[in-house]
Amino acid sequence: MLPDFLKQRIRRYEQYKWQENRGVEEETLIRNLPKDLRRDIKRHLCLDLLKKVPMFESMDNQLLDALCDKLKPVLYTERSYIVREGDPVDEMLFIMRGKLATATTNGGRTGFFNSSELKAGDFCGEELLTWALDPNYSSNLPISTRTVETISEVEAFALMPEDLKSVASQFRRLINNKQLQHTFRQGFT
Repeated sequence: MLPDFLKQRIRRYEQYKWQENRGVEEETLIRNLPKDLRRDIKRHLCLDLLKKVPMFESMDNQLLDALCDKLKPVLYTERSYIVREGDPVDEMLFIMRGKLATATTNGGRTGFFNSSELKAGDFCGEELLTWALDPNYSSNLPISTRTVETISEVEAFALMPEDLKSVASQFRRLINNKQLQHTFRQGFT
Protein backbone atom coordinates (compact mmCIF):
# COMPACT_ATOMS: atom_id res chain seq x y z
CA MET A 1 0.00 0.00 0.00
CA LEU A 2 1.30 3.45 -0.90
CA PRO A 3 1.70 6.15 1.73
CA ASP A 4 -0.81 9.02 1.67
CA PHE A 5 1.69 11.62 0.41
CA LEU A 6 2.38 9.49 -2.71
CA LYS A 7 -1.32 8.93 -3.31
CA GLN A 8 -1.84 12.71 -3.11
CA ARG A 9 0.95 13.32 -5.64
CA ILE A 10 -0.60 10.78 -8.01
CA ARG A 11 -4.04 12.37 -7.65
CA ARG A 12 -2.59 15.85 -8.20
CA TYR A 13 -0.81 14.67 -11.36
CA GLU A 14 -3.92 12.95 -12.75
CA GLN A 15 -6.05 16.04 -12.01
CA TYR A 16 -3.51 18.28 -13.73
CA LYS A 17 -3.31 15.94 -16.72
CA TRP A 18 -7.11 15.87 -17.01
CA GLN A 19 -7.31 19.66 -16.67
CA GLU A 20 -4.76 20.15 -19.45
CA ASN A 21 -5.97 17.43 -21.84
CA ARG A 22 -9.66 17.06 -20.96
CA GLY A 23 -9.15 13.30 -21.13
CA VAL A 24 -7.71 13.34 -24.66
CA GLU A 25 -4.27 11.77 -25.08
CA GLU A 26 -2.62 14.30 -27.41
CA GLU A 27 0.21 12.00 -28.43
CA THR A 28 -2.23 9.25 -29.47
CA LEU A 29 -4.33 11.75 -31.40
CA ILE A 30 -1.29 13.17 -33.20
CA ARG A 31 0.17 9.71 -33.86
CA ASN A 32 -3.02 8.73 -35.74
CA LEU A 33 -2.86 11.71 -38.12
CA PRO A 34 -1.28 11.51 -41.60
CA LYS A 35 2.51 11.85 -41.51
CA ASP A 36 2.65 15.25 -43.23
CA LEU A 37 0.04 16.76 -40.91
CA ARG A 38 1.77 15.24 -37.88
CA ARG A 39 5.08 16.76 -39.03
CA ASP A 40 3.50 20.20 -39.55
CA ILE A 41 1.88 20.20 -36.09
CA LYS A 42 5.06 19.12 -34.31
CA ARG A 43 7.09 21.63 -36.33
CA HIS A 44 4.68 24.43 -35.39
CA LEU A 45 4.82 23.51 -31.69
CA CYS A 46 8.50 22.62 -31.36
CA LEU A 47 10.73 24.17 -34.00
CA ASP A 48 11.33 27.48 -32.21
CA LEU A 49 12.13 25.60 -28.99
CA LEU A 50 14.68 23.39 -30.74
CA LYS A 51 16.36 26.35 -32.43
CA LYS A 52 17.14 27.85 -29.01
CA VAL A 53 19.72 25.09 -28.56
CA PRO A 54 22.96 26.44 -30.11
CA MET A 55 23.74 23.09 -31.73
CA PHE A 56 20.34 22.92 -33.43
CA GLU A 57 20.02 26.48 -34.72
CA SER A 58 22.24 25.85 -37.77
CA MET A 59 20.91 22.40 -38.66
CA ASP A 60 18.94 21.74 -41.82
CA ASN A 61 15.18 21.25 -41.89
CA GLN A 62 15.39 17.50 -42.45
CA LEU A 63 17.22 16.98 -39.16
CA LEU A 64 15.00 19.44 -37.30
CA ASP A 65 11.90 17.65 -38.61
CA ALA A 66 13.32 14.33 -37.40
CA LEU A 67 13.96 15.82 -33.94
CA CYS A 68 10.48 17.40 -33.81
CA ASP A 69 8.95 14.04 -34.65
CA LYS A 70 10.72 12.42 -31.67
CA LEU A 71 9.55 14.98 -29.09
CA LYS A 72 6.94 13.73 -26.61
CA PRO A 73 4.56 16.01 -24.67
CA VAL A 74 5.01 15.73 -20.89
CA LEU A 75 3.34 17.30 -17.88
CA TYR A 76 4.86 17.78 -14.43
CA THR A 77 3.10 18.87 -11.28
CA GLU A 78 4.49 21.47 -8.91
CA ARG A 79 7.51 20.32 -6.84
CA SER A 80 8.37 17.38 -9.13
CA TYR A 81 12.02 16.49 -9.61
CA ILE A 82 13.05 16.26 -13.24
CA VAL A 83 16.56 15.13 -12.34
CA ARG A 84 18.77 15.27 -9.26
CA GLU A 85 22.43 16.19 -9.22
CA GLY A 86 24.46 13.00 -9.58
CA ASP A 87 21.66 10.99 -11.24
CA PRO A 88 21.62 9.96 -14.92
CA VAL A 89 20.06 12.46 -17.34
CA ASP A 90 17.20 10.54 -18.96
CA GLU A 91 15.57 13.29 -21.04
CA MET A 92 16.19 16.66 -22.61
CA LEU A 93 13.29 18.92 -21.73
CA PHE A 94 11.98 21.87 -23.79
CA ILE A 95 9.71 24.02 -21.63
CA MET A 96 6.44 25.28 -23.12
CA ARG A 97 4.84 26.61 -19.94
CA GLY A 98 5.72 26.81 -16.25
CA LYS A 99 8.84 27.39 -14.18
CA LEU A 100 11.64 25.19 -12.90
CA ALA A 101 14.45 25.77 -10.43
CA THR A 102 17.91 24.48 -11.21
CA ALA A 103 20.65 24.23 -8.60
CA THR A 104 24.13 22.77 -8.36
CA THR A 105 26.59 22.23 -5.54
CA ASN A 106 29.33 21.39 -8.06
CA GLY A 107 29.45 17.79 -6.91
CA GLY A 108 28.97 18.66 -3.25
CA ARG A 109 31.96 21.00 -3.07
CA THR A 110 31.91 22.71 0.31
CA GLY A 111 30.40 26.17 0.22
CA PHE A 112 29.47 26.05 -3.47
CA PHE A 113 25.86 26.63 -4.52
CA ASN A 114 24.54 28.07 -7.74
CA SER A 115 20.90 28.32 -8.77
CA SER A 116 18.80 29.74 -11.56
CA GLU A 117 15.27 29.60 -12.91
CA LEU A 118 14.07 28.07 -16.17
CA LYS A 119 10.89 29.22 -17.90
CA ALA A 120 8.96 28.84 -21.16
CA GLY A 121 11.40 28.69 -24.07
CA ASP A 122 14.27 27.31 -21.98
CA PHE A 123 15.62 23.77 -22.01
CA CYS A 124 17.53 21.42 -19.72
CA GLY A 125 19.22 18.04 -20.08
CA GLU A 126 21.70 19.26 -22.68
CA GLU A 127 24.27 16.80 -21.25
CA LEU A 128 22.59 14.28 -23.57
CA LEU A 129 23.90 16.17 -26.61
CA THR A 130 27.57 15.39 -25.96
CA TRP A 131 26.61 11.80 -25.13
CA ALA A 132 24.68 11.41 -28.41
CA LEU A 133 27.48 12.97 -30.47
CA ASP A 134 30.20 10.67 -29.12
CA PRO A 135 30.80 7.94 -31.73
CA ASN A 136 32.32 5.78 -28.97
CA TYR A 137 29.38 6.40 -26.69
CA SER A 138 28.76 4.30 -23.68
CA SER A 139 25.31 2.93 -22.99
CA ASN A 140 25.63 4.72 -19.64
CA LEU A 141 23.71 7.98 -19.65
CA PRO A 142 25.54 11.18 -18.66
CA ILE A 143 25.34 12.26 -15.03
CA SER A 144 23.50 15.45 -14.16
CA THR A 145 25.58 18.26 -12.72
CA ARG A 146 22.48 19.90 -11.24
CA THR A 147 19.11 19.30 -9.66
CA VAL A 148 16.07 20.46 -11.63
CA GLU A 149 12.73 20.76 -9.83
CA THR A 150 9.44 22.27 -10.95
CA ILE A 151 8.33 25.47 -9.20
CA SER A 152 4.91 25.38 -10.85
CA GLU A 153 3.01 22.99 -13.07
CA VAL A 154 5.06 22.48 -16.23
CA GLU A 155 4.10 21.59 -19.77
CA ALA A 156 7.05 20.58 -21.93
CA PHE A 157 8.33 18.39 -24.73
CA ALA A 158 10.84 15.67 -23.89
CA LEU A 159 13.53 14.23 -26.14
CA MET A 160 14.56 10.79 -24.92
CA PRO A 161 18.20 9.60 -25.10
CA GLU A 162 17.52 6.70 -27.47
CA ASP A 163 15.60 9.03 -29.82
CA LEU A 164 18.39 11.60 -29.82
CA LYS A 165 20.96 8.86 -30.48
CA SER A 166 18.80 7.45 -33.29
CA VAL A 167 18.49 10.83 -35.02
CA ALA A 168 22.21 11.48 -34.50
CA SER A 169 23.16 8.19 -36.15
CA GLN A 170 20.76 8.76 -39.08
CA PHE A 171 22.27 12.15 -39.74
CA ARG A 172 25.91 11.43 -38.90
CA ARG A 173 27.08 13.46 -41.92
CA LEU A 174 25.59 16.61 -40.37
CA ILE A 175 26.92 15.92 -36.92
CA ASN A 176 30.43 15.26 -38.25
CA ASN A 177 30.39 18.66 -39.91
CA LYS A 178 33.28 20.68 -38.40
CA GLN A 179 31.32 23.94 -38.41
CA LEU A 180 28.51 22.29 -36.46
CA GLN A 181 30.91 20.75 -33.95
CA HIS A 182 32.49 24.17 -33.42
CA THR A 183 29.05 25.73 -32.87
CA PHE A 184 28.20 22.97 -30.42
CA ARG A 185 31.41 23.36 -28.42
CA GLN A 186 31.02 27.14 -28.25
CA GLY A 187 27.46 26.80 -26.98
CA PHE A 188 28.26 24.44 -24.10
CA THR A 189 31.77 25.24 -22.89
